[in-house]
Amino acid sequence: MMVYQSQKMKLNCVRTVKKSGVNDIFICQDLNTAARNLYTLFVIRDHRTARMYLEIFERAGLSAQDSYIDSFSDKGAHCMVFEYKQERPLADFYMGESYTLQECENVCMQVIMACIASNLPYPLLYLLLKQRQLHLARDHSVYLSYQLDLTELDPEKTERDCAVECAVILAGLLAPKASQKAFSYRLLEKKIARKSYDKFTELYKDIRISAAPQKKGIFRRIKAWFVRNQDTLFRLLLIVCSILAAVTIASLISQLVLGDIPWLRIFYNGFKTIGRESLLQ
Repeated sequence: MMVYQSQKMKLNCVRTVKKSGVNDIFICQDLNTAARNLYTLFVIRDHRTARMYLEIFERAGLSAQDSYIDSFSDKGAHCMVFEYKQERPLADFYMGESYTLQECENVCMQVIMACIASNLPYPLLYLLLKQRQLHLARDHSVYLSYQLDLTELDPEKTERDCAVECAVILAGLLAPKASQKAFSYRLLEKKIARKSYDKFTELYKDIRISAAPQKKGIFRRIKAWFVRNQDTLFRLLLIVCSILAAVTIASLISQLVLGDIPWLRIFYNGFKTIGRESLLQ
């Protein structure tokens, strides 16, 4: 029996989740309480990684203490105790084939909101998304798990990296509806290819606006149409502006060289005669 002792908890490991050269993760019971509640024990054995973990919180202006229940050292390892939630991996419990498009898009919104509400530094949130530590509750809400392998922890990851990785996850959730009029899926595909997302709020707006109609008013429908076709409209606007710019430059050159703009004579000559009467007499 493996037991970890802190000043206020005596943790008996009932299950090993994962082990790596950097950190171990266990599910434990607190023997100091009669309830024997379960907790997630995070043991960072590598000193450099433990220091990097704490520095990431400091750089983000956050306190690592806000994320865990207890913290202590054990044989040189940095140990943290987190709340335990039953594992219901999104990849295993999400049934996109049997959900409606609206239900799929709702789960996508839940994923985004869970990321925004996590209050985690972006390097840790990115690792969480990369390792798919997302869980689906029975009511279709989404929650995060700390069962992370810190081997690939990169302190330079930003919100942009997190938003792009989240978009990839959402596209996978919407893929079963690609054959339907899933405008949200098409929009994600376009923007993922260009890595266009910089913030979670941009991702949230795109999914919300392009989602399947739920008795939307005429203005919301028009707004959604503009969002879905923004690339085409932008290209069209660019072409129109290019043509107008070319005409303006040509007119300026003609005025400077010839002292006249030939194509304006079409309008001028058209008003010289109205019916049988000449306006020049």
